[in-house]
Amino acid sequence: MTNKEYALLAAKVLSDKKARDIVIIDIQEKATFADYFVICSGSSERQVLSLADDVEELFMENNLPVRSVEGKHGSGWLLMDFGDIIVNIFTDEMRERYGIEKVWGDCRFIEVEE
Repeated sequence: MTNKEYALLAAKVLSDKKARDIVIIDIQEKATFADYFVICSGSSERQVLSLADDVEELFMENNLPVRSVEGKHGSGWLLMDFGDIIVNIFTDEMRERYGIEKVWGDCRFIEVEE
């Protein structure tokens, strides 16, 4: 699978599990640490954790293990590093606070069907 296909796969599982406002940002031209951000919101801390588990399980099944996870229980945000794919799962409040879409607003956004 290509990195874009992995990003789209993450977006699909997140959509299937009722994540909201899913965005994929192609950061290849602006960053050397990754190719894509996948960003979404969960309705609660519990859903954020559940979404993270679902993405991790799906990627393990597709031979892409998580390298690290940042954020802790109760923080309202988790960052999952899969190498060239970074998955950020937020509560609404924390997503607004971090404003990742604004920071990377000059990059290409890939449309995600929910």
